[in-house]
Amino acid sequence: MDQPEHAPTRPLEQLKIINWAQVRAGQDWIRSRGLTMQQAFVLSYLADSPGAIQRDIAQATRTTAANVSGVLRGLEARDLVERRFEDGDERSKRVFATDAGIELVAGREEAMIAVDESILAPLTRSERAALQTLLDKITADLPILGDS
Repeated sequence: MDQPEHAPTRPLEQLKIINWAQVRAGQDWIRSRGLTMQQAFVLSYLADSPGAIQRDIAQATRTTAANVSGVLRGLEARDLVERRFEDGDERSKRVFATDAGIELVAGREEAMIAVDESILAPLTRSERAALQTLLDKITADLPILGDS
C-alpha cells in the first residue's frame, strides 16, 4: 500500500490518527441522536448512576455546576432527564435519565466496540495481543487523566 504524502513517521503520531478515528466515530454516533458531547456524557452517566446530584455530575464531567445546570435544562426540555426532590427537601434534587434518555444513549458502548474492531481489523489475533502488551507497558506509569 502506498503511503500518503504526509504519512506519520513517529509512532505517537499514528496513535493520534487512531484516536481521531475513534473520536470522530463517537461524535458521529452522538450527532445522529441529536445530542452534544456533554449531553451524551451526562445521559450516559445518569443511565449508570441514577439519582445523582448535580455536584456529582459536574465532577464526573469535569465541568462546573452552572454548566451542568444548562445541560440538564436542555435535556429536561426534551424529556430526557428529570429532577426529583429527595424526601420532600426542595434543596436536594436528584437527577434521573428518563426511559427515553436511557434509550437514546443505549448501544453507545457496542457502537464504540464496533469502531475499535474496524480499526483493529488488519491485525491478527496474535498481533492484537502483542499490541495490547505494548500499550499496557507504555501506559503503566502514565498518570491517569485528571490526576495531579
